[in-house]
Amino acid sequence: MNIFKTILIAGVTLFGATFAQAQGLENMTDAEREVFRSEVRAYLLDNPEVILEAIQVLEQRQAHEEAQSDIDLVKDNFEELTRDGFSWVGGNPDGAITIVEFSDYRCAYCKRAHSEVATLLAANDDVRLVLKEFPILGADSTLASRAAISVLTQQGNEIYGAFHDLLMARNGAINIKTLSRLVKNAGGDADLMVAHLDDPLVDEIIAKNRDLANRMKITGTPSFLIGTEMLRGFAPASAMQDFVDRARSQL
Repeated sequence: MNIFKTILIAGVTLFGATFAQAQGLENMTDAEREVFRSEVRAYLLDNPEVILEAIQVLEQRQAHEEAQSDIDLVKDNFEELTRDGFSWVGGNPDGAITIVEFSDYRCAYCKRAHSEVATLLAANDDVRLVLKEFPILGADSTLASRAAISVLTQQGNEIYGAFHDLLMARNGAINIKTLSRLVKNAGGDADLMVAHLDDPLVDEIIAKNRDLANRMKITGTPSFLIGTEMLRGFAPASAMQDFVDRARSQL
């Protein structure tokens, strides 16, 4: 069943239920119910615009409920999202506005978002960026994130930042040879990276990020927290700027 058909059925159901309640027909007999259904069908055929109105009401209601749910999730997890003590922080580390990004190195939309986020940071000197390693697209994703976390914990923010940029620009399979070359290009130590790929700390950070994503109901990448709002999916810098402007107005 496609999404339009699902929404259409839900919209008709919403209309029918509302109309039935308005008419006080909750306790209809089978015969009365059949007549009612026929009348509703005839009415909808004569007035199809009612279906679109019902769908719009349903969509607005769902959007409001989802937005409220996100507000509650952000409030409950704000400190862990923005200041967990182990995620990489870029942009202006002291910026008043925080963007948190959950990303995967095998995610094509994450790669597209990478340059958009860079554009956004260049235009806003009061924004700090927190990156959450969130590998969800298979073994290559996990290997890349393990390597990145190894670099972050053993070789510091600067090397990690350069390594992250190179990984996001990389297309194709990811393996130890490729990762070693990239970390060298980032000015880091490939042997040190490999030596710490399987550190318990790497496991712990990935597990914490996955647990946080689960609590935030994040199932795809990229996903963003901008200020106190959730942005689920890719957006150009201009759209993200609207989120930043709203966050700034609330300071």
